[in-house]
Order: sequence, then structure tokens, then C-alpha cells
Amino acid sequence: MSKKGKKYSAVVDQIEQNKAYTLAEAAELVVKTSTTKFDASVDIDVRLGVDPRHADQMVRGTVSLPHGTGKSVRVLALVNPAKQEDAVNAGADFVGLDDKIAEIEGGWLDFDVIVATPDVMGKLGKLGRVLGPRGLMPNPKSGTVTMEVGNAIREVKAGKIDFRVDKYGILHAAIAKASFDAQNVKENAEAFLQTVVKLKPSSAKGIYIKSIYLSTTMGPSIQVDRSAAQ
Repeated sequence: MSKKGKKYSAVVDQIEQNKAYTLAEAAELVVKTSTTKFDASVDIDVRLGVDPRHADQMVRGTVSLPHGTGKSVRVLALVNPAKQEDAVNAGADFVGLDDKIAEIEGGWLDFDVIVATPDVMGKLGKLGRVLGPRGLMPNPKSGTVTMEVGNAIREVKAGKIDFRVDKYGILHAAIAKASFDAQNVKENAEAFLQTVVKLKPSSAKGIYIKSIYLSTTMGPSIQVDRSAAQ
């Protein structure tokens, strides 16, 4: 058995199969069972009782995690010159407009989030094929298309994340790092789940939160009791 296999087996043995843990228990376990040498991400996966093929059952939103994600987020501000100083002062990593659009057209994608103002969105339309599939296109619903450029950049840097249900009805988000204190992981997960519950579509029938799992990069999944979302 490989070294990686032995490590994984050792941590899997700490998790009771078919048991749904409290969120506090799951947070403790998820940081204990990370086996990577690097600081792994803590991910949350929530299976919803929705059919995303229907527009009125699409679940999408944003949440400001109280303890951030632990990840350094590279923000590109695509704004006219009048807003560029605001973007720089708020901590944007890259600021520009036509020059940055040309760089993206040339294959540059070394950023995680784009913040833009409504008046420049017409120029970004031609980048849809590049940015859309990667989830990088700014969107008013996620707060990344706004005239309040400085506020938007600060929120993203502080731990605001955007999430969207996939075609299988599952929400997936990175909400912490394995180096976080378990209590901080728990509080970030609670903030995420509370936001998801508030976004329940009125057209969704039956059980809304079907399952919740926490895991780390390359680590085992830990089932969380659905009452954590109540």
C-alpha cells in the first residue's frame, strides 16, 4: 500500500460510515483528517431538492464568510479611468480596461474575480466565451457589476464568495482551509447554509436540503446532519 494510501486509510477509520455528524463534530473531523502537506481547502457540498433546468429553481447567491476563505483572491477591476483610483485604493491586484481586455483576449487569466462597472459591460460581451465557462464573468447578482467598485473589491478580498447550483442540483464551495480552527470552519459553514436556506425557491417542493458533506482536498467526505441547515 502506498504512503498516501496508508494515511488516507488511517483517517477514514476515524469516520463512522453512514453517520450524519453535527456541524461542530464534522468541523473537528474535517480539519483532523486532512492528509496533504499543503494547506488544503475545506469544501462544502449541499445536494438540493431542486431542478436547475427550471429557471425558477436556479439557486445562486453570495455570502460573506465571517472568517474569510483563507485564500488570497486576485481581483481584476475593469473600470473607466474615473474609477481606477478607487479600485487601486481598495486593493485590486490589476486595474485597467481596454488594455486588460486585450490581455484576456491574448490568453491572460491570472486572476480569480473580475469587478466591473455597468457602463463597461458592453465591452466585456466579446469575452463571454472565455470568461463564462470559467465562472469569471462579472454579474450584478454576485455583486461584481456595480458602481460601488471599492466596496465590492473589499468584500471579495475579505471572504465574499459566489455560488451556484450545478446541473445535478448540487452546490459546491470552498469555505475555509484545513489550517483553520474547527470553530471558524463551523461558523463559515453556518453562514453558507443559512444563506442557502434563505434562497429556497418558492417553486421547490419536498425536501430542500437533501444532504450536506464537508471534505478537504484529497480527504474523505464527512456527512453532516441536515438539521445544521435549520
